Amino acid sequence: MLVIILIGGAVANTWAYLGETSVARKELKDFPSQLGAWQKEGGDQLIDAETMTVLRASDYVLRDYKSSQGVANFYVGYYATQRNGATYHSPLNCLPGSGWVMNAPGKMTISPVNGGTPFEANRYVIESGSNKSVLVYWYQGRGRRVASEYWGKVYTVLDSVRLRRSDAAMVRVVVPVHGSEEMALKVAADFAANAAVLLPDYVPD
Repeated sequence: MLVIILIGGAVANTWAYLGETSVARKELKDFPSQLGAWQKEGGDQLIDAETMTVLRASDYVLRDYKSSQGVANFYVGYYATQRNGATYHSPLNCLPGSGWVMNAPGKMTISPVNGGTPFEANRYVIESGSNKSVLVYWYQGRGRRVASEYWGKVYTVLDSVRLRRSDAAMVRVVVPVHGSEEMALKVAADFAANAAVLLPDYVPD
């Protein structure tokens, strides 16, 4: 037991000394304006300084895209490291604090348009006053796409040891409900399927 403890301590100290592995990536401000049939609408939206002190993201993008199917609001918050306490924030904590009510929780499968591996994402119907939207989000990084925040944290710990990396992002898609919720979810899934193909250049595998 003593030997195991000593070896574990030595490994932890070594990783702490070496720091995290540097990973090449593109900045999210350069995320494409065209995603299949989806076209960027308007300029990038800026998050105010007060909110950024809470988010502590290393990089982010927040913008709208439009297609014949509707409009999708797209947010990616990227964290180059989570060792310093900065980490992604679940919409389950942020949105209710902003006055949104989250209903109809569930999961949905996103199938990347290039035939990549399908993955599971969270889905909700969110409401604030007369506004109703569908929310789809997942956690991505180091070659993983997961719906569960819990498993995202577990994989972060494991990958910190195995890969010396803890970089990751939270990816969020919001589509207003103008007809049926089911149709809005299909629109959100279509946008997510197009975005997922390009994300690894900005959120490295």
